[in-house]
Amino acid sequence: MKTHHLILITLLASCRTSPPKEAGPATSASKENSRFTLLVLGIAQDGGLPHVGCNKSCCVLARKRGIERFPVALGIFDRRTGKKLMIEAGPRVEAQIALLHRKMGVPQLPRKPLDGLFLTHAHIGHYLGLAQFGREVASTKELPTYVGRRMAQFLRTNGPWDQLIKLHQLKLHILQAEKEVEILPGLRIRPILVPHRDEYSETLAFKIRGPKRTILFVPDVDRWNRHHGLLAHLLEGVDVAYIDGTFYDGREVPGRNLEEIPHPPMVQTMRLLQDRARKHPGSIRFIHLNHSNPLFQNKALRKRLEARGFALAKRGEQIDL
Repeated sequence: MKTHHLILITLLASCRTSPPKEAGPATSASKENSRFTLLVLGIAQDGGLPHVGCNKSCCVLARKRGIERFPVALGIFDRRTGKKLMIEAGPRVEAQIALLHRKMGVPQLPRKPLDGLFLTHAHIGHYLGLAQFGREVASTKELPTYVGRRMAQFLRTNGPWDQLIKLHQLKLHILQAEKEVEILPGLRIRPILVPHRDEYSETLAFKIRGPKRTILFVPDVDRWNRHHGLLAHLLEGVDVAYIDGTFYDGREVPGRNLEEIPHPPMVQTMRLLQDRARKHPGSIRFIHLNHSNPLFQNKALRKRLEARGFALAKRGEQIDL
């Protein structure tokens, strides 16, 4: 009983302890040189941290200390050609594109901040940044944008997104589930349909396969116990997985029925993947954390997670592909 009380007290105090540090310039999950490098550009849920309307201590302290956690996004850099790709375009896309260029040591090009863009679905933290590519801001020219069929239809038939297509600022490429795309020579991305709240579009996960490693990116997905075999399918052939870590165990959203929230609690995912994490420490990395997730603030809880072989993604971390 004392153990349970200690865990509860730790969780309740999670907004009062130190936040995780951003990965520094030299921080990398793999320090060997490679043609392709994947870079984490954001780890938070759609609203980021601090969060609009949030008066919890986690948001209050973040505002006071000038701490910001960007919505989830990944970048990919080709060292041979200098080409830059991004997965997701959320509300902080400008800062994330700048981070990608800064970490890779290359300047931004007018009208061509990226060479390609992949989107998982039509929830605000994943596509609202498309507006920055319009004529009011970057005014890109046919930026290759890879999306599912429903997502493409959504963008074509709703403003202001339809204007980006009519003015040729985005060029849509339709992805087919399970059909791998060679986006650059030696770099392939496979879209996988996953269940989620699909009001406006389908939801995709991506397997990113380079010459050395395959990375899974699944920031949003329904609970594993409702979809038998899905987790095993997603992890097949994967070296490192960035997995939906929106909520830790549900107690951070009191008054909500966790069964109605279309995200797997981290504690459930860890139970399912404990053997894999112990055999391959750091290969399961949680991303897309809600602002109220205690792992943002609770150092002791993060240490326990890491002791079990799991990891929390950090903005700025790099993996050679």
